[in-house]
Amino acid sequence: MRAMILAAGRGERLRPLTDTLPKPMVPVLGKPLIVYHIEKLAALGIVDIVINHAWLGHKLVEALGDGSHLGVRIQYSAEEHALETGGGIKQALPLLCEGGSNEPFLVINGDVFIDALPPITPLAKDMLAHLWLVPNPQQHPQGDFALSGNQVHEHGDTKYTFSGMGIYHPAFFNDSSAGAFALAPLLKACMAEGRVTGALFDGLWCDVGTIPRLQALELTLQTNMSI
Repeated sequence: MRAMILAAGRGERLRPLTDTLPKPMVPVLGKPLIVYHIEKLAALGIVDIVINHAWLGHKLVEALGDGSHLGVRIQYSAEEHALETGGGIKQALPLLCEGGSNEPFLVINGDVFIDALPPITPLAKDMLAHLWLVPNPQQHPQGDFALSGNQVHEHGDTKYTFSGMGIYHPAFFNDSSAGAFALAPLLKACMAEGRVTGALFDGLWCDVGTIPRLQALELTLQTNMSI
């Protein structure tokens, strides 16, 4: 399985750190966020990785190179202007499906921190996507999607927050056009057809979107290391 790390966002709320760094290069305890992801993917044997970039993208390329020093093979999907999540993945499909592959691929937001990757299993028959959801963080109490068994729905009594981790079949993007577009409308359309599965992620997860959240994450990690 190939993987894609989404790394094109500007990171306005992480300024001034992101005035000179792309958001996924922001360090957590001295190591860039994106390197944590790459190391976890490599440990699972997922070594073909695509990274999209826009804001200060050259710094990602300079720091990570071809990935060989991290035990992976990195290819880059450069965006002149950020294409949002859906458009970024759509543009990267030729790399994710290189050699005519029609296999599903894993996508991870570059600005989240996780202590471990969830169990990676093939998509169920006729499914187009599998999402990992998390309990709603303080900054997003309303959640995104509901979970009934292993099916994800747009509506439901209890909603969870999308973690930014998912597996997608290339066909998920068949009806989308090139250019910038959000992922959520596609997901909701596929949910209405019953073609999106999901699971709760029970590990440590943090959307590192602000300086206070970054500081709280580092404090949590330092506390856990001292136990």
